[in-house]
Amino acid sequence: MPTEPSATGWVFADPATADDDDLVGLGADLSPGTILAAYRRGLFPMPSGEDAAPMMWWSPRERGILPLDRLHVSRSLRQSARTMEIRVDTAFDDVVRACADPERPSGWIDGDIVDAYTKLHELGWAHSVETWRDDELVGGLYGVASGGLFAGESMFHHARDASKVALLGLVEILRDEYADHRLLDVQWCTDHLATLGVIEISRTTYTALLKEALDVPLPAAFG
Repeated sequence: MPTEPSATGWVFADPATADDDDLVGLGADLSPGTILAAYRRGLFPMPSGEDAAPMMWWSPRERGILPLDRLHVSRSLRQSARTMEIRVDTAFDDVVRACADPERPSGWIDGDIVDAYTKLHELGWAHSVETWRDDELVGGLYGVASGGLFAGESMFHHARDASKVALLGLVEILRDEYADHRLLDVQWCTDHLATLGVIEISRTTYTALLKEALDVPLPAAFG
């Protein structure tokens, strides 16, 4: 079971009272207790990329989520999945490093983020879902799990469809007896994610679903 960290000394505003903007806070720190408190309130951190700039905390007005019964699995994706193996938390550091590759376009994961989520992983809150082929890591994703919430942070692939296969593996993990109350958060809905079944919901709707999700147990794979 995860180890609950020391409580944060920071107070996050209620996103429901935030201005009409996705950015709802600046500052605080990236201690495990702070990050968990933020997720449980509907926020997540993302740096600006500028040196010495305060951490930015986001709660999108239109939140991207993937309903567990809406993942679009094409024939080619099913074929790819047959050639790959899903593992959980066997190469967390490698997954995060691959996601943080500075050569990736629009990369935002800096050293502070890597360190913060590594600490969360060591406490049992951050997890990787990995795609392996012939005993080689070819793709994966990582995120934070708290109760029935899985907040996806980033994914990567070194082989065709490998990140999508990891997402398929994650959905299968979450589709247990509590599936109707689980929440798979992807932050924003991009054109690419929309093709996989991701939809947008309002901040208000997200907050209501989050409250319900936090009351159910972790999936067995993350417990």
